[in-house]
Amino acid sequence: MKNCPRIPLLFLALALCLLPGGPLWAATGFVHTRGQQLVTPDGKTLLLRGTNLGNWLEPEGYMFHFDGGPQSPREIEQLFNELIGPVAATKFWQQYRQNYITEPDVAFLHQAGFNVVRVPMHYKFFESDPSEGFALMDQLVQWCRRYHLYIILDMHCAPGGQTGANIDDSWNYPWLYESPEEQQRLITIWQRIAHHYSNEPTILGYDLLNEPIANFPEIEKYNKDLEPIYKRVTAAIRQVDTHHVVILGGAQWDGNFSIFGPPFDKNVMYTFHQYWMPPTQDAVQKFVDFRARYNVPVWLGESGENTDAWVRQYRELLEKNQIGWTFWPYKKMDATSSPVSFNRPPHWDEIIAFAKHPLLTGDAKQQIAGRPSLADSREALQAILENVKFANCRVNSGYLEALGLRTPAK
Repeated sequence: MKNCPRIPLLFLALALCLLPGGPLWAATGFVHTRGQQLVTPDGKTLLLRGTNLGNWLEPEGYMFHFDGGPQSPREIEQLFNELIGPVAATKFWQQYRQNYITEPDVAFLHQAGFNVVRVPMHYKFFESDPSEGFALMDQLVQWCRRYHLYIILDMHCAPGGQTGANIDDSWNYPWLYESPEEQQRLITIWQRIAHHYSNEPTILGYDLLNEPIANFPEIEKYNKDLEPIYKRVTAAIRQVDTHHVVILGGAQWDGNFSIFGPPFDKNVMYTFHQYWMPPTQDAVQKFVDFRARYNVPVWLGESGENTDAWVRQYRELLEKNQIGWTFWPYKKMDATSSPVSFNRPPHWDEIIAFAKHPLLTGDAKQQIAGRPSLADSREALQAILENVKFANCRVNSGYLEALGLRTPAK
């Protein structure tokens, strides 16, 4: 009988352990949410300061300077198929993905002062395990573990398309919301990813859908479908992974949080993206208010593509409001609005000019006649494979300084 009073205390201790932020969460060694903050396993507040590894697994036309030409991954792949042939193009892309992000890139990011990378993913690389996508990501995990960076996995291109624009590699419409089959593919892929990384603390969390539902009146009718899909994906993830933060982006390019009800998961963070607006308190206030209303963390998943002065002002605004950030992107061709950049290859202006013409349509003889020579195309793409290597990139010190970071010696 003397031990009876201890029984309620034991139950109380167990209950505390099961709460997010309680001892069991810390014991797992994973970053998790606690109120309006992210915290490390030892309970310290974590303010994210990161970059996006864009153009790696989901190439975008503007980062190749294809203005007025191909923009989505499949459109760029189609162009390269026409330039050097599909077999050679397939080999090019495999080597490109090997060269674009390497251990020296990760070491540089650590030395500059970043603490996280967001990795935009194309679903096609994760439809089986093992796969090229998992091989590349497993290697990145090893490097990031070595250099003390966290990783956020971002479903940038979802089955069917979640945005309705080139960035999701869709057929110019967000067919995900019309297709139960594509929704199940999304759920299956996320569960496969979560199972693969369920015990990996270098992975911070899962950004379930990048910039869902563009602000086109014809497709905003799908706003009502977004949170239900998030709930289904999260439920599948939680069957295999109770450790990682689930990250939810608003509708209309991650900017519309009115679609959300109260949080439906105890380890959830909300993300917004912003570009090209005045870097004033009005820009972020609605997200600060959302954070306070639901007592959850909010995080800036993408911004940038602007002057160093603007980047500095916006970054300072975010930090004033205790909002972590990952600016877009890490590496670009012939640009200063990224931590590093690489040179254009020879013959690139000729290829840009050709890319503006409709591909695989019209008169085949005329199409072939207007194409850059095979020798020039091969030389250009081979040069890209060399130029993207970190050793051949140049560091944009002004951009790093705008982010409040340092410029490591190469």
